[in-house]
Amino acid sequence: MAGGRTAGGRTAGCGLGLPGPEPGSKFVAVGALLDDDELLRRLVGFDSVSWNSNLPIADFIADYLDRPGVRIARNPSADGAKVNLVVQAGPETDPGGRSGLMLSGHMDVVPADEPEWETDPFELVRRDGRFVGRGTADMKGFLALAMNQVARIEPSRLRRPLALLFTFDEELGTLGARHFVETWGNPEDLPRRVVIGEPTSLGVVRMHKGHLKLRIAIRGVAAHSGYPHLGKNAIEPAGSAIQTLAALRAELEGERPPAAEHFPEVPFVALNVAQVSGGTAVNVVPDGCEILVGIRVLPGMRSDDLVERVRGALTPALAGGDWTLDAEGDSPPFHLDAEHPLHRALCDEVAQSGSLSVAFATDAGWLQTAGFDCVVCGPGTIEVAHKPNESLPVADFLRGGDLLGRLVHRFCLAETA
Repeated sequence: MAGGRTAGGRTAGCGLGLPGPEPGSKFVAVGALLDDDELLRRLVGFDSVSWNSNLPIADFIADYLDRPGVRIARNPSADGAKVNLVVQAGPETDPGGRSGLMLSGHMDVVPADEPEWETDPFELVRRDGRFVGRGTADMKGFLALAMNQVARIEPSRLRRPLALLFTFDEELGTLGARHFVETWGNPEDLPRRVVIGEPTSLGVVRMHKGHLKLRIAIRGVAAHSGYPHLGKNAIEPAGSAIQTLAALRAELEGERPPAAEHFPEVPFVALNVAQVSGGTAVNVVPDGCEILVGIRVLPGMRSDDLVERVRGALTPALAGGDWTLDAEGDSPPFHLDAEHPLHRALCDEVAQSGSLSVAFATDAGWLQTAGFDCVVCGPGTIEVAHKPNESLPVADFLRGGDLLGRLVHRFCLAETA
């Protein structure tokens, strides 16, 4: 069903000067306040799969939060089809102390084309104590809760700034966060402390692996398969490359880099030969073959070093061939000190005694490079994300709203943070 709708689900034109919404649409008048679950319903209704523009959902969010005392800025992609949103309420951020709090999440979702869906993935359904729909856990549930933290508070009551950063194309490799870091001129004008609401069942995560994506392109010469001497097969050397990559994978699995102890389930750099494609027909000598590789990078490691390690392994295997190795994407690993005040505060709020890590990448990796101190904590579980019938426990949703309310009070409303 994903991709077959008009931009924004079933209704377009928010903020574009088109006729007003019909009853039951996803658009609301400026100043109107929705219950958390109704706001989640509206957000799920947007088909914000990454291959679509996210402007309709971004327009809705901006219109919903637009009122006196709230400052909304757009950070558009190079082609203007996507946008990051930065929302600020309360006093301006002091560039020295950068106190206050920022809540961050991504607006895009993965496709929902699987036939196993039992309901329309872009219609929120409540059943058996869960909200069902694409993005409920990953991560529109958190977006709804974060939005209403801003919507419910009179900005003049805030002693310190409260901000939102909502990004595009996280699901394609944290592209929106990278774009924000590379183009937003003054990160010091935003609070340093950031809660990224990826689904962790409200566990407090202070580190995760990164994800490096590599493309190996092998070039040959096309020819009729009846005259193979006139061509050069590009797939055959790819076999040698795959064997070499498999050997490197086994080598990496035997190593224990720094921070390995924090990832007991997979305490090594995981290399995955993910896709192989090449050739056009059975009677044509293939003139090209591509291999896509994903590498899960541990905190403290440099992606560039791993790229060169792969290159060094492949060079003898592809000696004399015409090939290239390129990094197609890089979501950096992330690490926050266990004694950081934000980590300690969140652990206190949820009664968590130890440190948690996850093997998936988030926007925290890029935000960390711009001087933000992040934790990852949100309602729902990653086990149901990217699957048919994705769902969010209602109890988690309610607990998440209470938790964000306590954090906003602690860091933005209380006399001392």
